[in-house]
Amino acid sequence: MATVAGDGLPKHHKATQSEKLVIAASSLGTVFEWYDFYLYGLLATYISAQFFSGVNETTGFIFALAAFAAGFAVRPFGALVFGRIGDLVGRKNTFLVTMGIMGLSTFSVGLLPSYVSIGVAAPIILVIMRLAQGLALGGEYGGAATYVAEHAPEGKRGLYTSWIQTTATLGLFAALLVVIGTRLVIGEESFAAWGWRLPFLISIVLLAVSMWIRMQLAESPVFQKMKDEGTTSKAPLTEAFAKWGNLRWVIIALLGAVAGQAVVWYTGQFYALFFLEKTMKVDGATANILIAIALALGTPFFVFFGWLSDRIGRKPIVLAGCAIAALTYFPLFALLTTAANPDLARAQLSAPVTIVANQGECSFQFDPVGKNQFDAKSCDIAKSYMAKTGISYGNVDAAPGTVAVIKVGDRSFTAPDPNLVTGADRKAAIKAYQDDLKAGLTAAGYPAKADPAKIDKPMVVAILFALVLLVTMVYGPIAALLVELFPSRIRYTSMSLPYHIGNGWFGGFLPTTAFAMVAATGDIYYGLWYPVVVAAATVVIGLLFLPETFRRSIDD
Repeated sequence: MATVAGDGLPKHHKATQSEKLVIAASSLGTVFEWYDFYLYGLLATYISAQFFSGVNETTGFIFALAAFAAGFAVRPFGALVFGRIGDLVGRKNTFLVTMGIMGLSTFSVGLLPSYVSIGVAAPIILVIMRLAQGLALGGEYGGAATYVAEHAPEGKRGLYTSWIQTTATLGLFAALLVVIGTRLVIGEESFAAWGWRLPFLISIVLLAVSMWIRMQLAESPVFQKMKDEGTTSKAPLTEAFAKWGNLRWVIIALLGAVAGQAVVWYTGQFYALFFLEKTMKVDGATANILIAIALALGTPFFVFFGWLSDRIGRKPIVLAGCAIAALTYFPLFALLTTAANPDLARAQLSAPVTIVANQGECSFQFDPVGKNQFDAKSCDIAKSYMAKTGISYGNVDAAPGTVAVIKVGDRSFTAPDPNLVTGADRKAAIKAYQDDLKAGLTAAGYPAKADPAKIDKPMVVAILFALVLLVTMVYGPIAALLVELFPSRIRYTSMSLPYHIGNGWFGGFLPTTAFAMVAATGDIYYGLWYPVVVAAATVVIGLLFLPETFRRSIDD
């Protein structure tokens, strides 16, 4: 236990060996929860095929990402529920409850029958499991960060809490290793058919180990002191959010720090992976291995930037990371295209694709029920095919009634006019048009998939590492910053809500939103505007309103 000063508070200038072991155990337990949560994101392509097979491929993948985002949507509600419990009854017991919910929900996904077996019940149950995971994770992070910070020596909170910051990436890394290992052992065909379930089922073993680790933890000395003196909050939600003095800091924390941190995190570690697989057409195993290498190289920098924030402050590091991300995302992803799929990059330069049509007659290429054929207008026929290819294209507006034309370099492909062909003739015309267009794209150099032999793997890893490095800048110091912003009696509740609104909503919805933006415009880079704008806004708001916190005491 912590040594105690004359006023009864733990002495934060000194940490015992047992406290360091407790912090390590807390971090290891948190790794497992992130492993559970991110398995779904890594396996979104397989989950789309298993649980959303009733819709077309593009819509199915967006639905899979939406179900992925559902877990993020409820995280703020988990923050409210479990944050309140954590401030009322303590950090340790809250840890155990959130872990149990998380682990059992993950294990259940591995047993869930597919859409083919039980129909629409399959995706409904899947979403319920994701919601349970999101609620659990909403209560996890605030408790872990608070717990570790309240054990940390004065002047080392950034360093100590940075270990908690590594757990999200280490959990993702562990999930990647399990997925890669399973693929290599059983083969891609078996993995796609049933092997994707194994990483979920394996989690039951990790749950048992992590529960045992968590049960060894002692209560936070700061909370124990408040509990012994009867000074814990009786109404954490009211104190945290119904009083402007604290609510204003919740809002500033969200908009001036966490929102930008969240979009940088999810762009660097998830959107980059999805971009490689879905847009660059890099096979899943290779994409996973490349990002796993980048994560392994980048993870130590969470600790470095946490340590650095103890010396120069939290604010400059977090806001610098957001600013650099906003300035570099477009060139970095353009370089990623050249390195991951050079044939695609060359084709985009030598034979750019443009759709000439009246834009007012074009539908948004997203089918929420899987029934829209997108064949009522020539523009829809053209764009629906291009949406399936994932190839970037530009749009040129034309006069109303103009029959859509797709230009591939100097060649033109005129879409069938639905006003002139109907029924079986329309279907045949569309099929012939798509076959002709596919051949034209192939002739122009557009590849169906990235050629593994042509992938510049060192360059891809270097670009992914740069993206991860930005993640470490914004994420390494954020826990210490949030802990220091709020008083002890409502700290768990107060810091959890902005963190999970930022990471659950601004960040968790990023892949779905970005891919929908790409589908709407045809520009494979257009989705990057979402993290760029949010990160830039965070820099401005943070510079104006966010205080520096690294010299504050957290005993009050």
